[in-house]
Amino acid sequence: MHIKPCLPAKRISRSVGFWLLAVTLLAFFAAASAFSPLLVVYQHRWGFSPSMLTTIFAVYALGLLVALLTVGGLSDYVGRRPVLAGALIVEAASMVVFLTAEGVGLLLVARIMQGLGIGAAVGCIGAGLLDLQPSPTSRLGSLLNSAAPAVGLGLGALGSGVLVQYAPAPTMLVFALLVAVFLVLTVVVFFLPEPVTPRPGAWASLQPQVAVPSQARRAFLAIMPCLVATWAITGFYLSLVPSLAVGVLHIGSHLVGALALTTFYGAGAVASLLSRNLAPNRVMTVGCVALAAGAGLTLLALVGPSTLLFFLGTALAGAGWGSSLLGSFGALAALAGPTERAKLFASVYVVSYIAFGVPALAAGLVIPTLGLRATTMCYGAAVIALALLAVLIAAVRRRTARTMAAALSEALAVDSPSCTGATKAAP
Repeated sequence: MHIKPCLPAKRISRSVGFWLLAVTLLAFFAAASAFSPLLVVYQHRWGFSPSMLTTIFAVYALGLLVALLTVGGLSDYVGRRPVLAGALIVEAASMVVFLTAEGVGLLLVARIMQGLGIGAAVGCIGAGLLDLQPSPTSRLGSLLNSAAPAVGLGLGALGSGVLVQYAPAPTMLVFALLVAVFLVLTVVVFFLPEPVTPRPGAWASLQPQVAVPSQARRAFLAIMPCLVATWAITGFYLSLVPSLAVGVLHIGSHLVGALALTTFYGAGAVASLLSRNLAPNRVMTVGCVALAAGAGLTLLALVGPSTLLFFLGTALAGAGWGSSLLGSFGALAALAGPTERAKLFASVYVVSYIAFGVPALAAGLVIPTLGLRATTMCYGAAVIALALLAVLIAAVRRRTARTMAAALSEALAVDSPSCTGATKAAP
């Protein structure tokens, strides 16, 4: 007797699946930022050093990179659903470890597991959003690839900050809620449409590699300074801003530090929405200018110190972050076919999360020597330099493109009369 596998009889529509993927991406990033307001709580409870604080933050990037380099392109071969389901199970398990952690060791384990979960998910979801978007020429997939992380990071920080400030047992309640969210999403995944037909090569794809399609390599290298700047400033806000609120701005409320994160990522989400219909390269360039200006204002606020100027700089930097991310995703999205997208986005996230984790870890190592304020100044100056480098590269590429177009137009103009004369001379 033949027994059919126990699978849902009917899949949900592509449009509903598209939005569920966006919600899932939002949930992953909400969990990533929910930990940040709790870092200061854990540090106060267990008395670890600033270098350990940023190490706990940065090992998340280590787990994420391991996943990206191994299973980052796996969904191109076995399908989006199985990879995403596995990532959600790992993410839920990491929340359980957070929930039961009683020392720094388990926090490190939980952060690595969390990185593995989101690392397996982001390339898969990023490609899935492009697969299921309304049309191949739609920009909605690229928009949600940049806006959903911003909204998720903002909501996660805000929700966690509220619970830390006002709820009982916040280090348990935050993660109990997230366990429930990821378990529900794991069930939902099996109802999603599957845009990928399984094909050979899955085992070979697990070999660590960074794969950028040949047609996208030049654009990828040109966009890299923008990616590094946007994710380095993300690491800055998630790892150091809660400590800056207490140590430099002298604000005792955990909610204020979380509000700074929400301001940054909320402004990023708004900027993504407002610039979604503009040319991606222009959006990226304007975003990098705003990112540099906002980072400069933020550093100036720490000299005062001025809480108001700090939030204004944070909002401007966040707007630059969101639009830069949208522009870079949009510029790269059109350069890869359906069977190359997961690998391309995995490569994008490899660069992004090296920039996300390494500078924050380095900052934690030098804080005992330079101090929190001076370390922040050096960090911010590096981000500003990278953002301006991205603007310069974009300007050079535009000028080169205009020069080549003018030369081609001139060559066509020169050839045209001879062709016309030959036509008239013909019998």
